[in-house]
Amino acid sequence: MSWDAEFTHYFDRCADSMRFTAFLLCGNHHEAEDVVQSAFLKLYLAGPGLAHRDGLDAYLRQIVVRTFLAERRRVRWKREKLTDVLPEVPAAGSLSEDKLVVWQALGAVPAKQRAVLVLRYWHDLGVEETAAALGCSVGTVKSNTSRGLKALRQSLGPEFGALWQEVSRGA
Repeated sequence: MSWDAEFTHYFDRCADSMRFTAFLLCGNHHEAEDVVQSAFLKLYLAGPGLAHRDGLDAYLRQIVVRTFLAERRRVRWKREKLTDVLPEVPAAGSLSEDKLVVWQALGAVPAKQRAVLVLRYWHDLGVEETAAALGCSVGTVKSNTSRGLKALRQSLGPEFGALWQEVSRGA
């Protein structure tokens, strides 16, 4: 099978999942779509040179997270501020109010900590896998996990445990 056909099949299979991962990282659908498009372009360009294509899911997830983090650094450097005039709510009935509350709180967590939380709890990756995806040490993952959970705990208050458990379990 040619790389173009293989890529098309792969895109059809996992684009929605990657868009949602990017949405969890970015907090809005428009920025998430930009991140995913950039990530798929990078994957497409790298594809012919990849020796092993059995790990594309992890590789693409790594590209999405690193693209998100690079965009955040770029935005901070340019001093641009992204805002949403109206909140974007997914299709009615598909999300509980608790999930929306947690996702909103997650949007206030710093980008690197948010990336760690999404990879660890949404994608259920271990500390080592998360460190590999982010290109950092295991200690950095642990400290960012701790700081990110602390920020969520402060934001969500006493209901944090139940809310976080529902969202990370019911992914």
